[in-house]
Amino acid sequence: MRDDRLLTRIAGLLRQAEGTDNEHEAEAFMAAAQRLATASSIDLALARAHDRSTRAATTPITRQVSIGEKGKRGLKTYVQLFVQIARANDLTVDVASNSTFVIAYGFEVDIDTTEALYTSLVIQMVAASDAYLKSGAYKRETARQVVTVGDGYFRRRAVAEKPLSPITARLNFQSAFAERIGARLVRARDEQRAEAVAAETTAAGSTEVALRDKEVEIRDFYRDSSSARGTWRPSSARSGYSVAARQAGDQAGRRARIGADHTLPGARGAIDR
Repeated sequence: MRDDRLLTRIAGLLRQAEGTDNEHEAEAFMAAAQRLATASSIDLALARAHDRSTRAATTPITRQVSIGEKGKRGLKTYVQLFVQIARANDLTVDVASNSTFVIAYGFEVDIDTTEALYTSLVIQMVAASDAYLKSGAYKRETARQVVTVGDGYFRRRAVAEKPLSPITARLNFQSAFAERIGARLVRARDEQRAEAVAAETTAAGSTEVALRDKEVEIRDFYRDSSSARGTWRPSSARSGYSVAARQAGDQAGRRARIGADHTLPGARGAIDR
């Protein structure tokens, strides 16, 4: 059950975030957007807990979201960003083996919110990593990579320090950016939930119970609906690890503004680079 008024209010906060040059104001608007989404999610969970008709009318759904074209390098970090945002908004996600799309499991309004945030943040992530590479700062750094050494029977894996390549720099930068965004959104979500529990006016603990019931319902829905096999990992040991690139990505994630250039809900097409 889509809440267009909620999405319109979130859109307004996102535009305000993008419209300010003040980092602290942008952070406040970003947090406000996530807190508003969380408050709505709590209201829906409570309504479903106490009203059978609302529960019958609002059930978990699945939605496939395109991430990028097959063969495009770096799609895993795009997926990682989506997954981080999704976790802050009570979604479970399956990832295609080639990272070209994800399947989100949860309530429609939570999926809409996640897509809106992703649409804005993935553009910022790509722009910030492009600026980092263009600065040339990565050329002075190295990365630790797992390599194969020796010949024949004596072949073994070892960790080697190598010059930081552009692709390794980009992947590390974007991975750290995604992790920082996830931490920011989870913090805003948890603050809103704590306030809702503290302001409880109905039966003690009903908000916590409603949220726990929602979590169980999504978990059961996912178990019955998903055909995924295996475990998705955002990176591999062979891709290389760069402390410097990750620090740069983390700082960019701290500065990122949550904004939207599109009418909500966010565009569902793959992003081009």
